[in-house]
Amino acid sequence: MVVLAGDLARPARLSVRDLYAWPQHRARVSFECATSGVQHHYFEGPLLHDVLYAAGPGFDPARRKDRLRFLIAVTGADGHHAVLSWGEIDPDFGHAPVLLATRIDDTPLDRAGPQLVLPQDRCGARHISAITAIHVDGHYTSLT
Repeated sequence: MVVLAGDLARPARLSVRDLYAWPQHRARVSFECATSGVQHHYFEGPLLHDVLYAAGPGFDPARRKDRLRFLIAVTGADGHHAVLSWGEIDPDFGHAPVLLATRIDDTPLDRAGPQLVLPQDRCGARHISAITAIHVDGHYTSLT
């Protein structure tokens, strides 16, 4: 189960099967893995943006730039973490096709759990297996 939490109107707990409800996108991805070299895989799943947008992020939709202050922290079962900005995945800004993969090389991830897949990344460090939590945060403390 993936826990969607944070600044969301509709926090949720989603299984891989739940993720099949969104349109599935397919991407051929090549990335460099520090331990096993270059990897080539096909991933399929919904866009991270679509899933999080359905959960009702707490930005003001009337203020286009308000969503740019939101961060997305993703955690895997092995403790691996990655952070993305909302601007990276938003269609009006970076429009990166980040997936919550439900399949890898046509193998369902029902038992293993969904994977975070960033097809645009050369390095696989932000690919997270067995996602357990996604936290959306628009109220972090300013660094100034």
